[in-house]
Amino acid sequence: MLPFPMDGGQPIARTFRGVSRGLRSRPGVFLGVFAAMAALSLAAPVILLSIARKPVDFFTFNPWLPRLPDYLASPQPLSAKLSLLAGLKIAWASAEGSEGLEWGFVVDVATLGRVLFTALLFGAFFALWSHARATPAESAARPAGVVGALTSVFGLTTGPCSIAGCGAPVLPVIGLAFTGASGTTLSVFAAISRISFAVVVALMLAAVAWFGWRAGANQDP
Repeated sequence: MLPFPMDGGQPIARTFRGVSRGLRSRPGVFLGVFAAMAALSLAAPVILLSIARKPVDFFTFNPWLPRLPDYLASPQPLSAKLSLLAGLKIAWASAEGSEGLEWGFVVDVATLGRVLFTALLFGAFFALWSHARATPAESAARPAGVVGALTSVFGLTTGPCSIAGCGAPVLPVIGLAFTGASGTTLSVFAAISRISFAVVVALMLAAVAWFGWRAGANQDP
């Protein structure tokens, strides 16, 4: 059986209408979950590293950031601008050890984009779930919401982050407590992080589409 029955003629348009309707009906839920997920995704690595390794003792934003608008408006080639943005560091936190850098957490453009995308996805899911609970389909929405809550926790603990001083460039957040492990173990954690993050995002996209399709039914002619 297809996950999105073909009644209604245009399931994609119906899904987008439903998502738009759900977000408009629950803007507070969407913004609240978005802000909470973004803050947790950025703060969790620093908190866990401070507990598992050494408390953070340095934080700064890239001092070059105020010059970014002027650079983007300059006659420099587009390829050069895209190359700079791809690796641009926005902020970083670190802790010094007795023999140099103990650990460092870097927020670059790629990391920030991943965090914002994930936060938008979870915000949309919970807004649509809240909207669905106000409809006669509440009994179906409740277990889906529980699954979404569990998935959000799993997504946070398995979400990759960029760190330094641990022997691997990307680790799942939950793996930060094991950054003293061997290089092989860290590589396994990094692979698990990428795979699990992709799975979580795919599941949440499917859930948002499903809720959107259901919400869009009430707008079908």
